[in-house]
Amino acid sequence: MALKNANYYLAIPVFFILLLSHYVRALRWRLLMEPLGYNPDKLNTFFAVMIGYLANQAFPRLGEVLKCTVLARYEKVPADKLVGTIILERMIDAICLLIIFAITLLIQPHLYFQLVELIFNNPSNEDEQKLPGYWMLLAIIAIVALLAGIWMLVKKKRLVDVLHIVKKIGKRVVEGIGAVRHLKRRMEFLVLTLLIWTCYLAGGYIGFQALRETEIYGIKEAFTVLSAGSIGMIITPGGIGGYAYLISQSMQMYGLHGGIAVAFGWLLWIAQTVVVLIMGLISFVALPWHNKRKLKRTII
Repeated sequence: MALKNANYYLAIPVFFILLLSHYVRALRWRLLMEPLGYNPDKLNTFFAVMIGYLANQAFPRLGEVLKCTVLARYEKVPADKLVGTIILERMIDAICLLIIFAITLLIQPHLYFQLVELIFNNPSNEDEQKLPGYWMLLAIIAIVALLAGIWMLVKKKRLVDVLHIVKKIGKRVVEGIGAVRHLKRRMEFLVLTLLIWTCYLAGGYIGFQALRETEIYGIKEAFTVLSAGSIGMIITPGGIGGYAYLISQSMQMYGLHGGIAVAFGWLLWIAQTVVVLIMGLISFVALPWHNKRKLKRTII
């Protein structure tokens, strides 16, 4: 019933705010490539980011590798170096999330024990929920090992050759991580990072206006939603289930009715997922088309 009476027109500003956050993330990623000597096309970088997010909906973290390989194909940037920049990005995002947690607790000290209980008692910590994740990890390892074995047989490679390749890739990954030391536009990097998280915060804040029961909430509650929602996106593929659960549990701490809290959690998740699905699919088509146009202009 809550979703029936939702103000769906608010999906329009939320859509563009979240879209802006993804574009800004692409711009920030480009800054990490500059010290490595690469300056990829802005649209190519954005399309690669969206394709990566789309892949993450089904296979967690696969999108991080995919967006590196996609960009490497069109920009001639070594994919292994890009993996290093992705690792660096995730480290920076982890620091930002810790800051968000700190702000959330600073402006709402009473939430400390409630949040700790929420984080450490969610379904993902139960053994029955963990088991499928372990099997998925083992399956991925087995597939990688099988493909590596087939590759060694076809290419007639020895184990020492494989170790040499792994060492080479590792060296490039470390080089990508070290890019932050030589970052030229550090202030711009900080501004873009702040803008990314501001967009995330604004998405949740505007989301409160979608339901009559949540209109009373403001910026403090938006910080809580951002904190809990970020965890939800990490613990499940594309945040499916986990995002809505943690949002609903968080909002119930403010006295929101359980059913409304669940509806609100799913509403926010749907908004984010729709952006990824639409723009991810568009990016699959737009990426080769954009590069064909670039090639034609170069020839002319």
